[in-house]
Amino acid sequence: MPTGREWGSTSAVDIDKDGRSIWVAERCGRNAATGRATNRCLDRASGEWSPLDSVMKFDQNGTMVKSFAAKMIIFPHGIHVDRDGNVWVTDGHDNFPAAPGGRRGAAAPDTPPPPPPPPPATPVGHQIFKFSPDGKVLMALGKAGGNRPGQPADPSSFYQPNDVITNDRGDIFVVEGHGDNTPVQRLSKFDRTGKFLKETGTRGNGPGQFIQPHALAFDSKGRLFVADRSNNRIQIYDQDLNLLETGWEQYSRISGLWIDRTDMLYAADSESGSVSPSRPEWKRGIRIGSVRDGKDGKIRSFIPDPSTATSGTLAAEGVAVDAAGNVYGAEVGPAKLQKYVIRK
Repeated sequence: MPTGREWGSTSAVDIDKDGRSIWVAERCGRNAATGRATNRCLDRASGEWSPLDSVMKFDQNGTMVKSFAAKMIIFPHGIHVDRDGNVWVTDGHDNFPAAPGGRRGAAAPDTPPPPPPPPPATPVGHQIFKFSPDGKVLMALGKAGGNRPGQPADPSSFYQPNDVITNDRGDIFVVEGHGDNTPVQRLSKFDRTGKFLKETGTRGNGPGQFIQPHALAFDSKGRLFVADRSNNRIQIYDQDLNLLETGWEQYSRISGLWIDRTDMLYAADSESGSVSPSRPEWKRGIRIGSVRDGKDGKIRSFIPDPSTATSGTLAAEGVAVDAAGNVYGAEVGPAKLQKYVIRK
């Protein structure tokens, strides 16, 4: 990092088309007063933006060589570098005021809920931005402020978009629904111009349903792997969004997903035994196996989380692998980007 800047929380890492450089979307450093990593680039209470850029490029030695997107993205969550080197980033939060009482201030059952606070004059959030490698905005997918619960359905907009990926034709695939109880849990497809084409998925744990579809990756056959995080599984689709397979539970509770050119699969579990306390027997970390071994294939390697903490989002949430095989983990709780070198 440049002198004077420290890491904030990050879940988003990808590799540049050169195979060596690293792109990260980060949540704007640390709070100067508390020293704690920030998790949003806009303060909900004050409405003030951080002045820091949230999208950064590093060379293979870890030197930041480019940054942009200050005061644009509240909660950078997913990142994707397409075949032309363009950088896509999802924004999973908004600038709407919190509901009165918040999560802990619920009224008694017979008490009518208080009216919601007025919306912001200029809504922001729940969009997906496509940037040129130099930071020029090429596309903003979805309406600013998102398609919030209770509004008329707008399939071309989002609420809590988690990840984005594109195929060889430039078609765009998005998964959304970051909370277990978020009503919209879906996988959607757009053409290269951003025109909505189709969607699939509802909230649930049956085949083709999702609870927190959190990450996306293509294998060498062009099949689309979806990390269905709170269902602790992977679901696989063709590019017309037809469900092909459900399972792969041996990869645990997947927050981040990467498949390299040889079909090695890297699955990052940042929540077992902490955010998901019902899974103490599952260890957080990055599990590595081969797609070609099929849904019952064995885990070949494991990069464990060094922390034994039992609360919070720990270890890598996002994962990417460069052309040399170096593994990068983007960490929300520890607020850092970690590099791992696989021993030969």
